[in-house]
Amino acid sequence: MPAFVLDDPTPPDPRRRWDSLDFAARGACYDNNAGVPDSAAQVAARNAASAAYRAAHSAGLDIPYAAGARTGFDLYPAAETGAPCLVFVHGGYWQRNARADFACFAEGLNAAGWSVAMPGYTLAPEASLTGIVAEIGAALDWLAEQGAARGIGGPIVLAGWSAGAQLAALHLGHPAVTAVLAISGVYDLAPIRETYLNEKLGLSGDEIGTLSPLRLPVVPKPMTIAYGSRELPALVRDARNLHALRGAAHAPGALLPVPGADHFSILDGFRRPDGLLVRAAQDVLGGAR
Repeated sequence: MPAFVLDDPTPPDPRRRWDSLDFAARGACYDNNAGVPDSAAQVAARNAASAAYRAAHSAGLDIPYAAGARTGFDLYPAAETGAPCLVFVHGGYWQRNARADFACFAEGLNAAGWSVAMPGYTLAPEASLTGIVAEIGAALDWLAEQGAARGIGGPIVLAGWSAGAQLAALHLGHPAVTAVLAISGVYDLAPIRETYLNEKLGLSGDEIGTLSPLRLPVVPKPMTIAYGSRELPALVRDARNLHALRGAAHAPGALLPVPGADHFSILDGFRRPDGLLVRAAQDVLGGAR
């Protein structure tokens, strides 16, 4: 009779042999554009769809929450002011992209009767990661105070993708946030400091300790942690590790692997009212009630 098979079939995390990797190999552990063969085509399609959605829903765009050039909201309110709101924080390793590039991902939740709010933030190196984190906090403060006047007054599910997932996870404790949906995130910053990504970030030791969700006390609000089955192994492991850390503290929230999804295609789960990420937002909010 064959023995039990207990080994994890997931590709091994290359960070386990970090000291043996050169600078290029370390960077490849986090290079999602190179890791997804059609990433350029997916990004172009996303940007085109987002431009079209923004053009068709232009009443609540570019509303400042702070004085910076990028510190504004795009708001897509539901018909009911008290409807739930998904606040979506974009990614790009804290140094690329803009909120306008992700407008199409409001479509499914809007169709399901939710509001969507998309904040921008100052990019590195103009801002430090500490400054970026503070801007997201300021955006949530503004939405709590001003959102109802703009048609957004319901409970907030804070979502983020890639670098935005790290920013969302850090703000689970914000009083305006009911729950978090973290998608395809990086939750330990220590390896990032030893890659090409740090050229603009300039991470300090204090930032690694205070801004890495895997190094912080667990907040006992619901958090769903999603990742694609075709993500880079480092991101898969970060997602699993964060869920395990929270599970050990008996904090609520699901681990949501998305079969067949890569780092970019995973967001298609926001495009339809029955999309996987739309349902995940609904479920994590339901778990908080």
